[in-house]
Amino acid sequence: MMTSQVAPEEPGADADKPPTAAASSAQDDGMTWWYRWLCRTAGVLGGLSCAVAGLWNCITINPLNIAAGVWMMLTAFVLFLCEAPFCCQFIEFANKVAAKADKLRSWQKAIFYCGMALFPIILKFSITTFFGNAIAFAAGVLYGLSALGKKGDAIAYSKLKQQKQADEERMTGTIEG
Repeated sequence: MMTSQVAPEEPGADADKPPTAAASSAQDDGMTWWYRWLCRTAGVLGGLSCAVAGLWNCITINPLNIAAGVWMMLTAFVLFLCEAPFCCQFIEFANKVAAKADKLRSWQKAIFYCGMALFPIILKFSITTFFGNAIAFAAGVLYGLSALGKKGDAIAYSKLKQQKQADEERMTGTIEG
């Protein structure tokens, strides 16, 4: 009897797949298609504002402004790489990074984007760093809101409340009886 042997998949084997395959696995997070596009658009616009404001920040003699500007341009590159990998098609590792970014949960993206947007503001607060990172921070907030989930409907809430009340009545009945 001949048995077929199947080689086990490597943990990073699916990173070589195109981002569309990774995006289909990310459909489980409960985000609607329009909210997903809203988050991606906010990420791309955040990257654009970080790039422009970061370049503007680098035109100075203050070293903290230059450091904040360089960080902002790095944030822009990461946002473009994660949210719009087609903008980085000539970079070899762009599809792999985009596939890994698509596998991240919403709360992980929220912390990552908000953290990257807050660092230049903490480094050197100015109007340029604040407004340049505002949209990138907003993209993180949008991902964070999606991690909270949908608002429950009234019917499900009332059923849950009735079930909880019935459980409490059963518990008090068993304690007293």
